[in-house]
Amino acid sequence: MNKRNRCVYFIFIIIVIIMGLLSRKLDNMQEFIKNYLPDTLWGLMVFFMMGFIFNKSSSLKIVIYSLMFSYCIEISQLYHGEFIDSIRRTTMGGLVLGFGFLWSDLVCYSVGILIGYLLDIYYRNLTKN
Repeated sequence: MNKRNRCVYFIFIIIVIIMGLLSRKLDNMQEFIKNYLPDTLWGLMVFFMMGFIFNKSSSLKIVIYSLMFSYCIEISQLYHGEFIDSIRRTTMGGLVLGFGFLWSDLVCYSVGILIGYLLDIYYRNLTKN
């Protein structure tokens, strides 16, 4: 299987980060989209980051790595020690680690990772020739 082009996946990551940050700033979106789009984009970003890091791995392995990472981050939100909460209070810490556990976040991450998987398969088939 051909390896992923890290430059392209880096661009994908940047685009998804920008989309995620914008999704938190736009007030005129429907409530459903406002509540779930940022976490879905976070899952998509994690998929592209794993594809960037493990560029020679199969798409299925990237899905597994992405789900494990995302679920671990979400489950870590059940713990609220002084040290970890001080990191969460920073902008970057809050964006990466989140604040509180939500089952819906696990669903959003899974949907974002599925979208990443489908885009990965499509892009890799497109560039095969």
